[in-house]
Amino acid sequence: ATPPARRALVQARAAPTPPGAPSPPAKASRRAVFGATLSATISSLLASPVKGAFAAAEEGVVVDASLPSTSPARLGDLAAAAPGAEVYFGNGCFWGRQHEFVQTERAQLGRTDDEVSSLVGYAGGFSTKGTDGKVCYYYGSPDTVYERLGHGEVVRTVLSDASPEKATEDLRAFARTYFANFKKIRGFGMQRLDPQDAGAGYRNMIGVPGGMNSPLMKIIEEENVNGMRLLAGEGNKPNRKPSEDDVFNAVWIYDSSQLPFYPAEVYHQFHDGLGYRFPEEYTVELKKNAMRRGLVKETGCPEMRERRFAEFESIAS
Repeated sequence: ATPPARRALVQARAAPTPPGAPSPPAKASRRAVFGATLSATISSLLASPVKGAFAAAEEGVVVDASLPSTSPARLGDLAAAAPGAEVYFGNGCFWGRQHEFVQTERAQLGRTDDEVSSLVGYAGGFSTKGTDGKVCYYYGSPDTVYERLGHGEVVRTVLSDASPEKATEDLRAFARTYFANFKKIRGFGMQRLDPQDAGAGYRNMIGVPGGMNSPLMKIIEEENVNGMRLLAGEGNKPNRKPSEDDVFNAVWIYDSSQLPFYPAEVYHQFHDGLGYRFPEEYTVELKKNAMRRGLVKETGCPEMRERRFAEFESIAS
């Protein structure tokens, strides 16, 4: 999600390129992306609960709902690490990505609305919280803004605690959904589907307990079917030039036990996509359900006020 004051800047910034690689092609403008994808997005959302908004609009980006099971012999240390683990995924604006993961939970993992776990928030910063104990969007005080604290936008999900096999199946589904949200640029590698949001706050990242040394990385590596670079990350330090930036064709891997997830404001949860709307059963009903369960709650950060959010508050009250 791009703050109004940064729109002109983020469209002009290009993601850094890995050493030795050619410069990536120019980023599409927000207007061009919206114009090309909006009609396909709306029809796709109505036709298929498995394909996400951007994935359906981009040629060749499809999430295969069939998931190979992991035999007990292959689980190894996963038996201890996977059940109930919290993992997070980031690649650009978190609004559309949350919808992708919620649909994965519902359509592929068979979870009910009461079992949906996907939340948007912030992670990947070396600093834990701002000086007043908060991690906020750009409308908060400067010392609480997530990007200044080194964080990026992510979606957090929770793996099943029923069994190691079920938890591994969950992780495989989430990882497959994540890697489907990139588009191959011939000669350059994989680019996320909303490249107009640039900078460390939108960098590609995955957080799992243990980071690169986690047994969960077996599944991440297997689902990285396009061979994106997986880079060990340590987190960006607050109020400094980011050492781990928005790198083309690469994903930062973080230890989520050391660099935890911080939920975003109520406004951002179950939000419409960037330039398109999701059905109200998602933006209103599912959000109300999550609030009743305590999954979504106020964070102490300022809430964005706009007409559509005011309408939601009126409905939810």
